[in-house]
Amino acid sequence: MPRLSHKEKRAETRRCLMAAAARAFARNGLDRTSIDQVAEDAGFTKGAFYANFKSKKELFLAMLDERFGERMEEIERVIAGEGTASEKASRAGEDFAAMLEADPDWNRLFFEFNAYANRDEDFREELLTRYRWMRDRLAKALEERAGELGLPASLSGEQLATMTIAIGNGFALEAMLEPEAVPAGTLGTMLTVFFAGVRAQAGAGEAASP
Repeated sequence: MPRLSHKEKRAETRRCLMAAAARAFARNGLDRTSIDQVAEDAGFTKGAFYANFKSKKELFLAMLDERFGERMEEIERVIAGEGTASEKASRAGEDFAAMLEADPDWNRLFFEFNAYANRDEDFREELLTRYRWMRDRLAKALEERAGELGLPASLSGEQLATMTIAIGNGFALEAMLEPEAVPAGTLGTMLTVFFAGVRAQAGAGEAASP
């Protein structure tokens, strides 16, 4: 097996630290998890932690950047892919539900991040920056495909993105609290119904125009 380069070793160390941190944060909360604990759980020293992250907060943000980036890439692929608007909405919901099921710690951690943001104003601003980035990127993807998706001009891409994210967050909360009440297909159905309503509104507006 070939030896890893220094860059590859550092990337692997960061990956292990982030994975260990996700488990610890989801289990104990952000405030009650120490840097020593994260390093120990990952099988590294505290020095290895500080060689990769300046602080626990920087680690939080790196985890958010990674997950938000991965999620947006998946959504953009679905929006730009083949299929009708209904099929794309259903597929996006199924993909998100599958992600939550495959990594339940992330769902708990996501809400822990939000709770922590209410206790730490600096972290709240950092989280909001990432939320806005995600919303703006989703808005752009929807606007670029507005014609083929049948989206109305009366709703901006930002409005549609905000509502879509709110639906996803609501599903994620229900899935965390009572997973048996929201089977995997639920979110796909929610998004399909939502965008069908949006398209119906667009059609009604065109019909009412003189």
